[in-house]
Amino acid sequence: MLPMIETELFRLLPAGRSWLVTLLVFVAAVRTDAAEAHSHRFDFGTGPVANGWLPVEPECELTPVRGYGFQPGATVQALKGDSSDAVRADGITSAQPFLFSVVLPEGNYDVTLTFGDSISASTNTVKAESRRLMLERVVTRPGEFIMRTITVNVRTPAIPGGGAVRLKDREQGVLHWDDKLTIEFDGSRPAMCGMEILPATNAVTVYLLGDSTVTDQPREPWNSWGQMLTRFFKPGVAVANHAESGESLKGSLRANRVAKVLSSIGPGDYLFVQFGHNDMKDRATNALEIYKANLKQLVADVSERDATPVLVTSMERSSGVEKDTLSGYPQTVRDVAREEGVALIDLHAMSRTFYRALGSNLKAAFQDGTHHNAYGSYQLAKCVVMGIRQSDLPLAKFVTEDFGSFDPAHPDSLATFDIPPSKNVSIEKPDGN
Repeated sequence: MLPMIETELFRLLPAGRSWLVTLLVFVAAVRTDAAEAHSHRFDFGTGPVANGWLPVEPECELTPVRGYGFQPGATVQALKGDSSDAVRADGITSAQPFLFSVVLPEGNYDVTLTFGDSISASTNTVKAESRRLMLERVVTRPGEFIMRTITVNVRTPAIPGGGAVRLKDREQGVLHWDDKLTIEFDGSRPAMCGMEILPATNAVTVYLLGDSTVTDQPREPWNSWGQMLTRFFKPGVAVANHAESGESLKGSLRANRVAKVLSSIGPGDYLFVQFGHNDMKDRATNALEIYKANLKQLVADVSERDATPVLVTSMERSSGVEKDTLSGYPQTVRDVAREEGVALIDLHAMSRTFYRALGSNLKAAFQDGTHHNAYGSYQLAKCVVMGIRQSDLPLAKFVTEDFGSFDPAHPDSLATFDIPPSKNVSIEKPDGN
């Protein structure tokens, strides 16, 4: 077969060019075509449309045929301005959070957003998929326009080569397991003009495995550090959050969550692992030994793929400020990190420092005794970012400039913390405790 391909390539290309060079050129062309097929440019509003851009008017609802549009329930109004630029000449706004989706295959995507209004000021907060915080309080003055790029991971349950993640009932229909890229717009007065989407084929992917304190919680007021971590990375890093409520490491292996991660993780990527809350409920006499063996095997599997494993100890529950509630699991994670020579982020220790700093305001970080609200998870995400820096991981170069530094003994002020809530609300607590 190869000689036939070589002969055909020689026939098609100038004399003297090797078949290998020709093949590389051919592959590059195929990849370029694929990238263009999954690239989109959306011009929001009702005015003139820029060349090569797709018009998105306020009534543009997502349909299977169209393949893009606003999610049901969006209440969007058109903005009209006086800019000579077709994209910036108009836009959209809303008094409520709204979501815009585009059908796309699994992968990482760079999304460049143009904010602003030629007439009025705007305040914009952006989340992706199931409430992953991407941009916080992007403010434009009247007549000012700001472009910001975010990198978003999109995935489906299917595993390349066969099989799929066994989703729980609560995961059916959530935005982080479907075939669409979804962007949520919040803020006191968001103003969106344009959106450009390009495949981010060279992005670093940060995979997460864990439980309800890590997963992308799809509904308010529940929140996790995993869906806040995205806020603190520059473009070029995509967070793929494969954690799920109620999961243990053993359960994630059975449900193919680990297999899904291992099917796509590669050189330059990272896997952050935080289990313990649910593992400790295993009553088997050798449960801790099995947990340790599974953790060591996961470290080996990730390292074998030239990716970087990062072990994270579980944060404490609200009742664990002074007395450990997680048995020997945090110490086992520390032991594995030391024995295998891999990075450790001691969120267990940092969470206690954070909780003690809150004092009588401890409940302000929690939604119940285990699960956090937006404030609590935001602070814990900052702890993880500090752990990335303290571990001297190359990933630290992608931390946003506005992060500065963070000391869990001096958390952000409760009085000034303000992340606009999403529309999806549920009083039902996540699995696990």
